[in-house]
Amino acid sequence: MDNNFAIQLFEGKKVRVVWDTEKEKYYFSVADIVQLLTDSTDTKQYIKRMRTRDPELNSRWGTICTPTEMRASDGKVYKTQAADLEGIFRIIQSIPSKKAEPVKQWLAEVGSQRIDQMIDPELTFQMAVDDYRRQGYSDKWINERMRSIEMRKELTDEWHRSGIHEPKDFAILTNVLTKAWSGMTTGEYKRYKGLTKQNLRDNMTNIELALNTLAEVATTEYSRQSNPQTMEESKRIAQEGGDVARDARQTMERRLGRSVISHEKASDYIKPIEDKGDKELPFVDTDKQLK
Repeated sequence: MDNNFAIQLFEGKKVRVVWDTEKEKYYFSVADIVQLLTDSTDTKQYIKRMRTRDPELNSRWGTICTPTEMRASDGKVYKTQAADLEGIFRIIQSIPSKKAEPVKQWLAEVGSQRIDQMIDPELTFQMAVDDYRRQGYSDKWINERMRSIEMRKELTDEWHRSGIHEPKDFAILTNVLTKAWSGMTTGEYKRYKGLTKQNLRDNMTNIELALNTLAEVATTEYSRQSNPQTMEESKRIAQEGGDVARDARQTMERRLGRSVISHEKASDYIKPIEDKGDKELPFVDTDKQLK
């Protein structure tokens, strides 16, 4: 299952969604869909009663629902009951609600959007921009984040070209690069910011994000020029790329008289999604989380 968390809004209410890259389908939070249709204050109890009323649904529940990692309102990631479009449609049949048909149409539209994104990747970026904006990130930060995603993709493509394919090797190289410029591995950096499973880049300041992007761009260019053939050669190049950003960081810190590595994280500034405040924020892969 891809850790590509997304929030889809229907009539101002959020529905958590995860895209499975292998099965090429969306998985929707069952609890969010039930709450959307029923306005229930206790979705767990409603689901229990629903399953009792519908024995056929209850007998298929283990097949319809898949425990899926999704981000909760506290920012942490938990295993959550989720279902694909077909499963969600079956669940909707057991819920007497005037919203059923509009929700079905909306779900079908969401699925169609993903197909469009696969044909035109630019739409994926726009969807990411919209999601970040809804969550309260500033336009300035969003622009930097979009550039960092593009640069990260170029780096991972270059690592693929160099024969690096295993996720654990990507994690090793990323840790080398990150420690070179920041002084911390990815896991240490996350702990420094008080993060658990949250995405580190989504919690970097503008300066941190720019330095990390510089390290990745330098590593990509050095790798293209050197054409490494082994993991050890790629590690050396990742170190060199990180050193470029480290030098830039040290120059900036001497001028500012302070560290540019910050404890601050997104939750220090971003209000819950339900809060429509327009506060401009000073900062805030879909890459997989690295330890």
